[in-house]
Amino acid sequence: MYIFGYCEDDITGTEATSYFYNNIIGMNTIGEDLLPTRIVWKNVACSLIVWFCVFLCVAFGVEVTGKITYVTMGLPIVLLLVFLVRSITLDGSKNGIDQYIGSNYDIFIEQPEVWSKAASQIFFSLGIAFGIMTAYGSHCSRDEPAFLNSCVIAVSNSMFSFVSGFAVFASLGHLAYVEGINDISELNYSGFGLVFGSWPVILGTLPGGEHWIRMLLLMLFFLGIDSAFSFLEAIVAVLEDTAMFKNVDSKILCLGLTVSAWMLSFLYATDAGLVFLDTVDHYINFILILIGFFETFSAGWVYGIEKQIKILGNQVVYSYIAVTFGSIILACAVGFGSASIWTGFATLVSFYSVGMSVVMLQLRKLVSSEVEKWSWKSIAYELLMKNVVQLRDDLSTSVGHIPLVWAFLIKHIIPPVLLILFATLCNAETDEGERVFLRYEGYAFVPYQCLGLSIVLVISGLLLSSVVQPHLYGDIKQSFVTGEANFSVSHATGSYIEATEIGIAEDFEVNSMQSLNPRASVLNSEIA
Repeated sequence: MYIFGYCEDDITGTEATSYFYNNIIGMNTIGEDLLPTRIVWKNVACSLIVWFCVFLCVAFGVEVTGKITYVTMGLPIVLLLVFLVRSITLDGSKNGIDQYIGSNYDIFIEQPEVWSKAASQIFFSLGIAFGIMTAYGSHCSRDEPAFLNSCVIAVSNSMFSFVSGFAVFASLGHLAYVEGINDISELNYSGFGLVFGSWPVILGTLPGGEHWIRMLLLMLFFLGIDSAFSFLEAIVAVLEDTAMFKNVDSKILCLGLTVSAWMLSFLYATDAGLVFLDTVDHYINFILILIGFFETFSAGWVYGIEKQIKILGNQVVYSYIAVTFGSIILACAVGFGSASIWTGFATLVSFYSVGMSVVMLQLRKLVSSEVEKWSWKSIAYELLMKNVVQLRDDLSTSVGHIPLVWAFLIKHIIPPVLLILFATLCNAETDEGERVFLRYEGYAFVPYQCLGLSIVLVISGLLLSSVVQPHLYGDIKQSFVTGEANFSVSHATGSYIEATEIGIAEDFEVNSMQSLNPRASVLNSEIA
C-alpha cells in the first residue's frame, strides 16, 4: 500500500518499471546471480494486511465474499474500459494494435512450447486443476445448468482476454512511439513490466492522472485478494469434507490457512521475490497440464472401466488404451528426438494404425464368437463411447443437459492433446539448445530450480499415491455421480470446468489478459 505514494505526472514507462522493481520489490540490492539478500519488511507487512483482509472476507461464508466481490470486480472492469478507450486514442496505438492482430505466427511452429504455456494460461485464468471449480460447484443448487454456464464462462474468458489485448498492445504502441521505436518487441517490457510500465503512463495522461494511478494500484489489490478467495475456499472445501476437520469451525480453518499462507509469502517478500514467483509460475505449468490430463483421462477412460472389461475383456480394453496413448508417447519421443514434427506425425500414424489393427482383430474374435450379441457397430460403440456416454447420462441427472460432443471431447480429444502439450513443455529448449527444465531462465539451481523441481515431485507424488494407494484418502467424503451429488462437471470448449455460476477473472502475469471465473451467484476476480 505504501506504493500509493509514487504518483507523479508525466512519468515514462522506464521510470514506472524501475520504481516498481527497485523501490517496491527491492531488487536493487540483488547481484547478478539474482540470489536473495534480504527480506523487504514493508512487503511482509503488506502481505499481512492482505491475508488479514482475505480472512475477514472468507471466514464468514460465501454470502459475505459474494457481496464483497461486487465491489472488488466492478472497479477493475470500469478501469479496464477507461484504459482501453484512452490507450486507443493515443499516438502510436495503431502500430501496437496492428502487431497484436498481425503477430508472427511462425512462432507457433518454431517454438511449440508456446501452445503448452497458452493452455496453462487458460488453466490459470479459469482456475482449472486447482480444485477451485469443485469448491464453487458445491455451493450451487442441483438445477443449475452447468453446461450453459460453463459455455458462457469459457467463451467470455476468451473474449474478455481478446479485448484486453487491444488495451495492452495499444499502450505498448504509444510507448514505442514516445521512445521513437517502430517495433514494440524492442521495448524492454515483459511480465509485470507490462502492467507497471504501461498502465501508469497511459492513466497519467488523463486529467488527474495521479488519482487514476492510485485507482490502478487499488484495482490490483482487489484482484489479488479475489484470487486468494478462490484458493482459500478450495482448500477449506476439501478440509471440511475430511474426517479430521469436518467438525472444526470454518473460521478456525480459515485462520490457520491464512496464517500459513502469510508465512509462506516471506519467500516472495525477499528482494528476489519476483524471481521465486517466476520460477514457481513456470514449473507449475507442468503440474497443471498433468493434473488436467489425469482428470480428463479418469473421466473419459477410467470411468466404467470395470464394466467395460467384464463385457469386452482385459485384452481388448487395455490394448486400446495402450495403442491410443502409447502411439502419442512414442510419436513425441521420435518427433522431438529427431527435431522433426513430420517424423513424429508419421510415427503416430504408423504405430496407431498397426495397434488398432491388432485391436480390430481382437474385436473380430468377439463378434465371431457371439454373432447374435454383437455387430461391428454395437461393439465399436461399446469400446469407443459407451462408458463416457454413461458418465454424461449420470452427470445429467444432477447438472442438466450435457451434449454428446462433450463425451467425445473428454475421451478422444482432450486427454491426447494435454499429453502432447505436456511432452512439448518438457521438450522446450533454451537459446543454447539445452532443455529448459532445471535451467529455466538461467536461474541458479539452488534455490530456484530446486524449488521448482520440488513442486513437481511433491505434487506428482501425491497424484501417484492416489492411484497406487487410494485408501490413503479414504477419509475424504466422496459425492460423485450419485443421487445426492453436488458435483457438477462441464467440458464446454475443451475445458474441464466444475462450476455453475459466472464471475470475472483477470490475469496480468504475461499480457494483462482478463478472463472469467465462476463463483456462487456473484462476480469474482482471479489473478494467476
